Amino acid sequence: MRRRNQHGNIYKDPCLTMHQPWASLLVHGIKRIEGRSWPAPIRGRLWIHAASKVPDVATVKAMEDFYREIYAVDGVTDLKFPEHYPVSRLIGCVEIAGCLRGEELTCWKEVSEGVRLEALTNFCWLCEQPQKLSEPLKMRGDQGVYILERKIMEAAVIGLLPVESSCSIKFPLPNPADRYSLRPGSLPLDSSKNKVHGAEKSPSLIAAIDGARAAAMQYSRKDSKPLKDTPRDNKMTNSELEDKLKGVSLEEDRGETAVDIEHIGQAEGTSKLADVKKQKQQGSNFSHRLGQHNAGSSLIFSAALRGIRPS
Repeated sequence: MRRRNQHGNIYKDPCLTMHQPWASLLVHGIKRIEGRSWPAPIRGRLWIHAASKVPDVATVKAMEDFYREIYAVDGVTDLKFPEHYPVSRLIGCVEIAGCLRGEELTCWKEVSEGVRLEALTNFCWLCEQPQKLSEPLKMRGDQGVYILERKIMEAAVIGLLPVESSCSIKFPLPNPADRYSLRPGSLPLDSSKNKVHGAEKSPSLIAAIDGARAAAMQYSRKDSKPLKDTPRDNKMTNSELEDKLKGVSLEEDRGETAVDIEHIGQAEGTSKLADVKKQKQQGSNFSHRLGQHNAGSSLIFSAALRGIRPS
C-alpha cells in the first residue's frame, strides 16, 4: 500500500528502525505503544527493523519488568517474552492505528489501564496486529520512517507469521470512516478517567516505570533536535494537524527521535570528521593563495567586479 504525504512523496512499505529490546517486544505484541517525539506520519503497516546495538542484560530486564507490572494491572500474568533479541535484522511489522499525545492516552477510557501506562512520551503511536518474521532478514536501517527496499519486502511478506497472544488489542477509531481520526488533539482530556496514574500506583509499578524511563534515556542524545513537537503543534487547527499527520516529508523524517535511534558508527563519524578537516584545510589554502596575488591582479579583479576595465 502507498501512503502519500502532503508534499506529494509516497511512503511505500514504510519501515522504522528501533533498538532492542523494544523492537522485538513490539512485533511480539507485548509493546502496544511506540513512543516518539514526533507524530506518526502514516497509518497502516509499518515494518520494524532492529538496530545494530546488542541490548545489555540490565536493559532487557528493566523492560521486561516494566511490562510484567503494567500487564499485572490488567490481571495478566502469563506474558511470554521473546527468547532472542536479534540485531541488524528486519523482524516483523505492526499496523499503526493512530497517534495520540501522551496526556490524551493516559485519560482514554476506551483502552485498558495497562495500555495507558505505556504513555511515557510526547507522541504515542498506537500499534496493533503484530506479525513477526519466521526468519529475520539481515539489513541496514535508517533514521525516521523510510522506504523498505522492494526485494527485502517481497522476501519478508512470505515469512510473516501472526502473533498468537491473548493480550491483543484493537484501538477503536472515533470515526471509522476516517483512518486519521485517532490523532493528537482528537480526544478530550479528563484525568478523572484514569484510576492508576496517581496515588494508587504500587511501589513496584513506580520502580518499573522509572526503570523503563532510564533504559530509554540511554539512547537519547543531548544534541538532538526536537522533531514535530513544537509549540505550534499545540495551536494547530484540526485541518493543519490532519495534513501534518497524513504525511511528513522523508527529509523531515530523517531527524532523530525520542529514544529509538541507531547511533552513527564510529568509523562513519571519523570519516565525516576527516572530511570536515579536509574542507577547512582547502578553504585555508584557497585564502592563502588569494593573499599571494600581486597588486596588478587585485586591481583587475576589483575592476571586473565593477564591470569596468582598469585604467
